[in-house]
Amino acid sequence: MKKNKILIVEDEKKLSRTMEDYLKLQDYETLTAESGQEALQIFYREQKKIDLILLDVILPDLDGYEVLREIRRVMDTPVIMLTARSSVEDQVNGFERGADDYVTKPYTLELVRLRIEALLKRAGKFRSCLEFGNISVELEAQKVYWKGRYIETTRKEYELLLYFMEHSNVVLSRGAILDAVWGYDYVGDIRTVDTMVKQLRRKLGDECDYIRSVYGAGYLFGGDNE
Repeated sequence: MKKNKILIVEDEKKLSRTMEDYLKLQDYETLTAESGQEALQIFYREQKKIDLILLDVILPDLDGYEVLREIRRVMDTPVIMLTARSSVEDQVNGFERGADDYVTKPYTLELVRLRIEALLKRAGKFRSCLEFGNISVELEAQKVYWKGRYIETTRKEYELLLYFMEHSNVVLSRGAILDAVWGYDYVGDIRTVDTMVKQLRRKLGDECDYIRSVYGAGYLFGGDNE
């Protein structure tokens, strides 16, 4: 099933990377741009594939409002403005130029995710389920099923399983898994990954052998089981 694709337009590299990593973990495909001109170049090239745009207002060349105006000339792609400008006047300006939503900084990633899901639902583009073999995941409810049987998971077990499913048939190092699921700033040991994998395997049951250990490398999800 096709993943929703989101264009992130943000000139702060750390913030852009954090948002990109988070959205990938939530099973979205992402494109990134650090300026208005770059955003428009990507948009014109990928416009039919982009499902939603996260657009910062303050950019080094064209500001977000100018970018939005150009986008609205050709497409009605959902756009969420992300900005430190919180005045009513600024928000009205954004909506008048065609923004679908307006989120002020600082914001939580969870809030942005909820706004994204709401817009994609209204646009009829929200993907509600992820499947691999006998595993299915209800993304909105964050519920995991094995052959239709509900598997109760913790938040981190759920996020780890999603990461595996999104990167099936790829050998993943423990370090890469730790960065993606726990974050770059996590100070724990990589053995945390082994512990969580063990817990996830136990909950899925012996019949599920999708999560394979690769000696000296890490883990492989899927193999020939898809």
